[in-house]
Amino acid sequence: MSADKPPIVLIHGLWMTPRSWEGWIDRYQKAGYTVLAPSWPGLEGEVEEIRRDPSRLKGLKMKTVVDNYERLIRQLETLPILMGHSLGGIVVQMLVDRGLASAAVPIAPGQPAGVPVLPFSTVRAGFSVLGNPFTFNGAPPLSPSQFHYAFTNQLDNVASKHVYDRFCIPAAARVLWDAALSVFNPWGTTKVSYRNDRAPMLFIAGTKDHVVPTRTAKATVRKYKRKSTAVTEYKEYAGRTHHILGQDGWEEIADYALRWATEQARGKRGERISQPAYARRVG
Repeated sequence: MSADKPPIVLIHGLWMTPRSWEGWIDRYQKAGYTVLAPSWPGLEGEVEEIRRDPSRLKGLKMKTVVDNYERLIRQLETLPILMGHSLGGIVVQMLVDRGLASAAVPIAPGQPAGVPVLPFSTVRAGFSVLGNPFTFNGAPPLSPSQFHYAFTNQLDNVASKHVYDRFCIPAAARVLWDAALSVFNPWGTTKVSYRNDRAPMLFIAGTKDHVVPTRTAKATVRKYKRKSTAVTEYKEYAGRTHHILGQDGWEEIADYALRWATEQARGKRGERISQPAYARRVG
């Protein structure tokens, strides 16, 4: 691996598996990068297999997910570029807070603890979980119509069903509950220190996203910018939905994210993870 090409770690979101990154993985590998797209713990295997037996999703916690990615990243020799989609974008922010990235790109990202913005469309998109407290440790599915509203609202029903069949799995509901209950609690499960001297972050959002509207992404960016001098940038794409990773034109976003991350990657090329990458100032 070239010293100018740090490894890339891609982190998927709720209702998804690493398959959601399939185009990005291929594109980045062809550009000469080492690309890792590990699943959340327990989600190993194909979409179809997980649908047949979603019991592995039950009771999975956000902390378990983040700690698992930390263990994987610490096995690398150098600090990676992190990219995460949706709830995977929260995982990325928590890993950045732990000093485990050279640069990071949260895409259509949920907000970490203490960003009290919860638009109606977000609540509606997650209602199959958040509308029923008995789902707390469960693995409820999305129906095709619910998926259409949440992810593929730019497509007709037939095209949306094709995407649904290809990518969608039941929810690891506890992870979503952990994130939702942290929105109005700055000390919640998804807390980060907004004051950290940390790796640069680029937040990407789409104007047609029902799950993470631009209003939410902008509120998260403002929170970071008020507290830290670390690089925090925002990029908005018109007409993009929560299916931003696979929506027509995704290549433009993938290329921009990679170009930005490689230009902004902080520290010495080839900096080893075993060394403390950044001083952390909690507060």
